Amino acid sequence: MHTFLRRTLASAVLLAAAAVVAPPGARAAAPAAPTRVDVDVRAGLATVATGALGVNHAIWDTTLGTPAVSDLLKDAGVQMLRYPGGSYADIYHWRDHTAPGGYVAPNTDFDTFMAAAQRTGAEPMIIANYGTGTAQEAADWVRYANVTKGYDATYWTIGNENYGNGHYGSAWEADEHADKSPKEYAATVVAYSQAMKAVDPSIKVGAVLTMPGNWPDGIVGAGDEGSWNQEVLKRAGAAIDFVDVHWYPGGATPAETLTKPEHIDDAVHLLRQQIDTYAGENAGRIGISMTETNVEIGRNTQPGALFLADVYSQLLAQGVFTVHWWNVHNGMGEVTTVAGETDYDDYGLLSSGNCNADNSVCQPPLNTPFAPYHALSLMGDFARPGDQFVGTGSEDALVSTHAVRRPNGDVNVLLVNKDPDAARTVALNYHGFTPAAGAPTVATFTNGADAITTARAGTAAAQTLPPYSLTLLTLHPAAAGGALPQAPGRPTATVTDRTATISWPAAAAGVKYEVYRQNGGVSELLGETTGTSLTVRNLEPGRRYTVNVLARSAAGRLSAASPPLTFTTGTPAGAACTVKFRDTNDWGNGFVGSIDITNNAAGPVSGWTLGFTWPTGWQSVSSGWSATWTQSGRAVRVTSDAALAPGATTTVGFVGSYSGPNVFPAVFTLNGTVCTSA
Repeated sequence: MHTFLRRTLASAVLLAAAAVVAPPGARAAAPAAPTRVDVDVRAGLATVATGALGVNHAIWDTTLGTPAVSDLLKDAGVQMLRYPGGSYADIYHWRDHTAPGGYVAPNTDFDTFMAAAQRTGAEPMIIANYGTGTAQEAADWVRYANVTKGYDATYWTIGNENYGNGHYGSAWEADEHADKSPKEYAATVVAYSQAMKAVDPSIKVGAVLTMPGNWPDGIVGAGDEGSWNQEVLKRAGAAIDFVDVHWYPGGATPAETLTKPEHIDDAVHLLRQQIDTYAGENAGRIGISMTETNVEIGRNTQPGALFLADVYSQLLAQGVFTVHWWNVHNGMGEVTTVAGETDYDDYGLLSSGNCNADNSVCQPPLNTPFAPYHALSLMGDFARPGDQFVGTGSEDALVSTHAVRRPNGDVNVLLVNKDPDAARTVALNYHGFTPAAGAPTVATFTNGADAITTARAGTAAAQTLPPYSLTLLTLHPAAAGGALPQAPGRPTATVTDRTATISWPAAAAGVKYEVYRQNGGVSELLGETTGTSLTVRNLEPGRRYTVNVLARSAAGRLSAASPPLTFTTGTPAGAACTVKFRDTNDWGNGFVGSIDITNNAAGPVSGWTLGFTWPTGWQSVSSGWSATWTQSGRAVRVTSDAALAPGATTTVGFVGSYSGPNVFPAVFTLNGTVCTSA
């Protein structure tokens, strides 16, 4: 968080549609067909880590450490607490509990925070002061926390949003270093890590990165060799254990905001790709934390609640080990009405109990939970440490779905209805799981409610979702004889443009292995074998695949899914053409692209068409040169009447725009032939 109260964007007011009475004799409209939802326990995703559900505490919050707040956070299932609070971390000195230039509330010192964390049952995420501190100060903090006091604080991040130090223009983060570059930040991270781990080698140290698709991702600053993420990972990757990102995706309306979770899969994929590419050997050990997120509209009302549940679920399913809401308390901003409810524009989960400047509007009493608090509480019931997220799919863009499989075989399904006006009837289909008969336990949080309601309702196959609601189903498996076989370990793959040889550790003797490709909510069986490897053929070049391996016993019992393996096929070697795609200048929501096209054939190409498809719907070509550029949907065609001689290369360029993670196209065709991508 780069200010005490983030600047508010334009407010939005949602008006309920007026009821329309049909004239006498009019035929009643047919009821809408149920929305199909698929839940596939064969499609294993990430396992929920200890400390997955987090929130931020701040030293300017007078209620930090009070029993009332700690107990509310405990009741919501909070497992990690971040301290000392956003940008304050880069001006905070823990030893004398001061933050020059900022307000420090009484009774918010480190020991008070740790007592609150212990009462909550949460582990700490501590931010060491990069902006105005030193490596020695950070090392002394580790010594005090873990040697003197025995707090066993594992996670330590070096600074907060340090790319906001002015190096790229915007400056909200304190930074007294003469050199504001990512190179200097990386060198200092290494020094901090070495000093801190000399005190306690068991701690985990994190470096600040930017979320792909968010400023300043992709921008190369003056004097830099690469972007912030590239420079930090290349220079500090060996010294860190995790990277820390924030995500405030914005949105001009609640409806737009609630589409933003669609960006998460690609953003996390790009971030992991950056880590693997730039962080050096054994980069897979580096975890990802998301320690700030929130919305711009509907922070205290149902849009914030739906966003929280969707985003926490999506991030955890993609292997982010902890997700934190900003903030426990924050304070009132501009008061509006959102979906019929009063919204105080307050980033806090809990009411600060304050009033606006003329006292004409006051918040509910101090610590009254806002809607996102109830969503977090529902998350605490939905996804617990040790649960494995599994694949789901919905045919309705306004119904998001998430599911976890518990170690005991239970399955929890979380359904998010983003339509503020209409209920949705859903038809649930299960794959690799048979639910027990009878009405399941259903927990629901609806628009304007002040609590979650729980009852047995509907069936495992059919539920009705109220407008603007969260619905959690808890399902037990139908009785079946015999123990489940052990799940296989994490697979690996060797890939070409058309094949993948997938291998995995043996699970147990006497089992058959089944390999599935994730495909929405219904996985595709790629093959089965009694061995520990399988070669899959007829894959598409340049496509991202995620697969799981499951073991089936002689009695027919199917194990839980292995950890997921995601790989991308290559392009053909020695093709008749080679294409090199480059981002030559990026400004955070657009870029100048350059494409080199080489004719590898023995004869000339007289007139040519280059084709490629953007991986996402938020990418487009704004203009192009050196050829004729057209785009239809996500498909781009670049045509020229010029001849391309054998061995010759021609270059075309364009201006591209994007409003989410900028995933580069991986496959190009020249006159219909797939080229080698350089």
